[in-house]
Amino acid sequence: MQELQRIIGYEFNDTTLLERALTHSSYANERHSGASNERLEFLGDSILGNVVAEFLYINRPDLQEGRMTRLRAELVCERMLAAAAIEVGIDKCLLLGRGEETTGGRQRVSLLADAMEAVFAAVFLDGGRDAAAGVIYRLIIAHINDAEALSFDYKTALQELCQKSPNKAVQYTLIGEEGPDHKKIFRVEVSVGGKTLGAGEGSSKKLAEQGAAKVAYEALNR
Repeated sequence: MQELQRIIGYEFNDTTLLERALTHSSYANERHSGASNERLEFLGDSILGNVVAEFLYINRPDLQEGRMTRLRAELVCERMLAAAAIEVGIDKCLLLGRGEETTGGRQRVSLLADAMEAVFAAVFLDGGRDAAAGVIYRLIIAHINDAEALSFDYKTALQELCQKSPNKAVQYTLIGEEGPDHKKIFRVEVSVGGKTLGAGEGSSKKLAEQGAAKVAYEALNR
């Protein structure tokens, strides 16, 4: 758990809070302790939503309410939370019951997302809102570019824009990838009518394509 604290950038005064955040109900039930992370996950979900909403309101005055809502939904979704949990190694620290362990619980998206929210709540209870917000900024809001690419479908928007003109076929080309399998970065270029109009990168090909489409879409709309 010491390594996990180093990675998330917060050192607990009361490490039992962190241990509880990592304790799945299957583990608690096997030991008849009842001290699982379910209540912490409930609190963490609320804290996460509040911090993200505040960040968007203060730092993105360019967004209307509907876009803020969609972007917040992407930032707090299970997929984003599970990816953050794997990035910091929560999957390796989870305390699971035997049944959950043997059925692949460490890779289950919903379980990882719940544990990530529980960790946010544990930080909040141990160090206050500012401490929790700091961790959320580093692990979730830092990926706002990926979330923004998904919260608006630039690929579809670009395709619809180009359909209005003949000989403007849209093509995506993977131009590179780097990093280990669990933290790979993909780079994609997009061309319209044979002319390269943009490039993007992301933790998946889909995200990289969305990033490239965003650049091209905005260029064509200028």
